Amino acid sequence: MSKNVIAAVAAGAVMLMVGAGCGSSSKPSSTSPTSSASSTSQGGGSSSSGGNKTITVGVLTDLTGLASTNSTTFPLGVKAGVAMAAKEGYTIKYDVVDTASSPSTALSGAQKLVEQDHVFAVLASSALTFAAAPYLASHGIPVVGAAIDSTEWITDRNMFSVIGTEDYTKVYSQFGLFFKLVGATNLGSVGYSISPSSSASAKSTAVSAQQAGVKVGYLNASFPFGSTNVGPAVLAMKAAGIDAFSGSIETNTEFAMISGLRQQGVHLKAPLLATGYGGDLTSGGPGAEQAAQGVYFLTAFQPVELNTAATKQFQSALANVGITGPPTFAEYQGYASVDALVQGLKLTGSNPTQSAFIDAMLGITNYNAAGLYGDHSVSFALDQRGQASGPDNCYYVVQYSGSTFHLVSGADPICGAVIPGKTVTPSS
Repeated sequence: MSKNVIAAVAAGAVMLMVGAGCGSSSKPSSTSPTSSASSTSQGGGSSSSGGNKTITVGVLTDLTGLASTNSTTFPLGVKAGVAMAAKEGYTIKYDVVDTASSPSTALSGAQKLVEQDHVFAVLASSALTFAAAPYLASHGIPVVGAAIDSTEWITDRNMFSVIGTEDYTKVYSQFGLFFKLVGATNLGSVGYSISPSSSASAKSTAVSAQQAGVKVGYLNASFPFGSTNVGPAVLAMKAAGIDAFSGSIETNTEFAMISGLRQQGVHLKAPLLATGYGGDLTSGGPGAEQAAQGVYFLTAFQPVELNTAATKQFQSALANVGITGPPTFAEYQGYASVDALVQGLKLTGSNPTQSAFIDAMLGITNYNAAGLYGDHSVSFALDQRGQASGPDNCYYVVQYSGSTFHLVSGADPICGAVIPGKTVTPSS
């Protein structure tokens, strides 16, 4: 996935608890109760009775604040994954903590999950996970989720990203190959200086394009986080003659830039966004869908338009817990995070310890997200982290037209590799 989901840092200190039994196709409610059942043992351990295994986990995500755009439906994906896990004999109870897009709240939320709820593991999809990571590592808490914030997913042996562990300082060829595939000649790339992953991603995308023979007419890796003043950037990109755009920024700002460029008469052959596929777009209303006409979207997971056995199972799991409509990226993440948790539990047997679970997860080198990566996979092994962007350096690309997403021939998926000798550094 998604190489461009950013690590937002915002003020605020609000913690929400969302019940495991609640949820629908709407966003989680801040007034939802906590899980109706308590942990089964100190440390969130697992109990076995007649083949039934019960475990309590925490869910750490951004439900409110500036970083919440791409994360609010993560608990719904977890809920769908929990229902699937039950079919395999695993009862997973969970409490959800909202980071409120605040580093301090992310840390205090993680502390509550460990010290009060005694969770066995944490499922994390947050731009602020880095703020809680040292604490979770020091307490030996397994963390399964999505590496959308910083480098702890590469270095910390207790952390396992279901979307892979991209090293944002490296340059990956698949992005430049895509721009070349669709005939782009001049790229504009934008990122946030406040986020190391965002700024480095904007730069590495630019270098990838250059390596594929695409000019980079505009690169801004220091765009102000949360700013809606896209006018100066739009005019600068127009003056540079761009016909391709990549934004390592929040989806709303990306769409504002694309709309602004079109209003200025810029013909974009390749507006490429790493977030916004599926329900992230269609839940945004007619305005978002109009702005997305002709826009390309990346997804590491198989898009449901492929109608594979894995996508059908995923959609069925969502429907079975009352979630309808196109899936969101965060729902994919939540579903896969539970699946990865179960894969690790299967390798540790009855009554697993957290250290045994971590050791088992480190041995998984071909995780395929319940089949949603097709023939590709990501590795949880420490020595293989940071070597790929997406499963085996592959992404699916879809284009939005009318009211539907369409697979892009030659990018179903498009695969590349780390470009030797090319690196970038985040903006400070």
